[in-house]
Amino acid sequence: MYSGAVAGAVYSRVTLPSTAILVGPNHTGFGPPLSVYSEGEWLLPGGSLTVAADLARSFLTRCSQAQPDHVAHLSEHCLEVQLPFLHALRPDMQILPIVLGFRDLETCRVVGSALAAVIAEAATPPLLIASTDLTHCGPGFGQSPPPGLTAEGFAHQQDRLTIEALHALDGEHLHQTVETHQVTMCGYVPATAVLFAARTLGARQAQLVRYATSADVSGDVHRVVGYAGLIML
Repeated sequence: MYSGAVAGAVYSRVTLPSTAILVGPNHTGFGPPLSVYSEGEWLLPGGSLTVAADLARSFLTRCSQAQPDHVAHLSEHCLEVQLPFLHALRPDMQILPIVLGFRDLETCRVVGSALAAVIAEAATPPLLIASTDLTHCGPGFGQSPPPGLTAEGFAHQQDRLTIEALHALDGEHLHQTVETHQVTMCGYVPATAVLFAARTLGARQAQLVRYATSADVSGDVHRVVGYAGLIML
């Protein structure tokens, strides 16, 4: 209910191919650090999406750290929130879900390189999606705003830093910004890997489609999550 309008604004501007690679963070700690859901189906109310087993095999071949695994995905929400949009717009789409539980920059480069190789060699290039929230601030999130700012105001301040790096498609800058400024962006690692892949594939910038926070829906400016939707060009 909070991020849907942002995601919808992005998907309304994208022509969906027959496959999509979705990369997100591992919130639970279950499963291996680089988990690939390599076969089967993901169920939704009123339908399902089939896993692109050929893309999974291609990625696993190119990324030695990756492991075929279902455990990391069973209680993970970060990718499934994208599926209603994909299914509504293209019910026959196949997906490759990948969740990342590591933090180091060099492995982000390795994953980005593997993603780029898979996409470059596919007969029809898949859509590449990084799924993440931005700043989490307020009670229950482990971060409080500095004096003089509400959680919403601090989220705006922090998110400007990350959006700048995202806009420039600068994976190293994004990774450094999040860690240096303690930005509570849960999926900065998958976003970093996807930025490296996009650069390798020839993208030069990302266009900001929409930015919002949970306060825009809830009215609560003291406990806030930020959201941004960008398209890599």
